[in-house]
Amino acid sequence: MEATLAAWLVRYGAPVLFLAQVFGIFGLPIPDELLLTMAGALVARGLLPGSPVLAAAIAGCLTGITLSYALGRFVGIRVIHAIFRRHQRAMDRTQAWFRRFGGWLLAFGYFIPGVRHVTAISAGSGCLDYAAFAGYAYPGGAFWCLVFLGLGYYAGDRWREVAHASRSHFAVAALVVAAAFAAYSLVRMTAERRRA
Repeated sequence: MEATLAAWLVRYGAPVLFLAQVFGIFGLPIPDELLLTMAGALVARGLLPGSPVLAAAIAGCLTGITLSYALGRFVGIRVIHAIFRRHQRAMDRTQAWFRRFGGWLLAFGYFIPGVRHVTAISAGSGCLDYAAFAGYAYPGGAFWCLVFLGLGYYAGDRWREVAHASRSHFAVAALVVAAAFAAYSLVRMTAERRRA
């Protein structure tokens, strides 16, 4: 599969990466991190141009997350629960995390496989308005793309090992950062209530 993805990337370039990001973020089983890391390695080898690859990755990611948000906004979480029964646990978990971490889950949820596919749907179903959604999701998406493209670029021929090892490390790091922001927000809100 990796050889096929690499061949498609080399042959078709940025448009393949754009479409893969759109549909991968939207929820199709596309190995997003692997594809981004592979694209970064291909840029380092000079087989792909850097600027179009970066633009395609970020634009595809942001398009996919926006489509997911629109699905949540216009269809609603109850209908989505009925349609996607096999993702019920992930959606319930994401709703609970939204109550706990707020919009920071959108920013760092990209690094948690399975969560990034339902965070925007959950946000669109009523947790966040579009401006708040965009404020968290778009910088998070751009950062996620930069991290994995950069890993591939600097890992070079070792991009496979780096891509596979980084998935679990980034998921843990994202949860720790989100928990730290949630704790900071909670302490700040408590201090403001005491002053009032």
